[in-house]
Amino acid sequence: MSDVAKPTPHHTPVMPTEVFSALALRPSDTYADLTAGLGGHAVLALSQLAPAGRIILNDLDGSNLARCGAALASAVGGAAGPTVQTLRGNFAEAPHSLANWGIRADAVLADLGFSSNQMEDASRGFSFMREGPLDMRLDPSRGLSAAELVNHAAEAELTGWIRDFGEDPAAPRIARKLVQARTAGPILTTTRLAEIVRSAIPGNRHTGIDPATRTFQAIRIIVNDELGSLEALLSAVERSDRGRWLAAGARVAIITFHSLEDRLVKRSFARLVESGVATVPGNQPVATSEAEAGRNPRSRSAKLRWIRLV
Repeated sequence: MSDVAKPTPHHTPVMPTEVFSALALRPSDTYADLTAGLGGHAVLALSQLAPAGRIILNDLDGSNLARCGAALASAVGGAAGPTVQTLRGNFAEAPHSLANWGIRADAVLADLGFSSNQMEDASRGFSFMREGPLDMRLDPSRGLSAAELVNHAAEAELTGWIRDFGEDPAAPRIARKLVQARTAGPILTTTRLAEIVRSAIPGNRHTGIDPATRTFQAIRIIVNDELGSLEALLSAVERSDRGRWLAAGARVAIITFHSLEDRLVKRSFARLVESGVATVPGNQPVATSEAEAGRNPRSRSAKLRWIRLV
């Protein structure tokens, strides 16, 4: 890996108490953090696992994976700690990789939010608050960038994306504006995309959020195939061969940040319960408390759901 591990910047994990209550880690467990990010949850797992335990760190962003590994090494210091293994790739591919390694996870976490450094790094192109290239790829070495999609997709395709994945009723107007604007020159920056989207909203009216928010969400979902990846992970939990990568009694927790993700998780977990292979402990979903949302505003829309296999 070419990425160089650097000190992990301050990172606040979402709903840590609720997550680890759901995962109920035991000292000898194998804990798989499928979206390791900057290691916020993984570092907390260290204190609950003995040297006989194991942590699997998976992330598509190689730079974050290196930072996460460095954060765990720093937290352990010279003391004996659980075995730590890293896996770079989309979390949808992790079940296959674990099965090939002969590893069965006792506890699995997928936090579908973005790391603070990804959002704040203008060069990544995730935020309309900062001028940067229109990219949005979690792994810049793979796939098409947001600029390539926005500048070449047909108007009908753009409309469908913004309507279905951004849940924006103004999708037809926004798509038309994008197509018109790109005739004068390609849309290459985050601020240019945001400016065009805002101009499509009559009188620039909106309710509480920036008019560009939903379009950025939609394009980011398409660029990274976020819902397809989530569906693949849920399918791996539902399949009859789940025992190849999940231990008996495994706990699976997923943190979502918008209704499209939460709906997929809710339906998948319901199917598992109905088929008698899992239980849903407690009242779910669990939302972020007002106190936590005040400390960490990006957690405000988070929802946690979890199951326990039987």
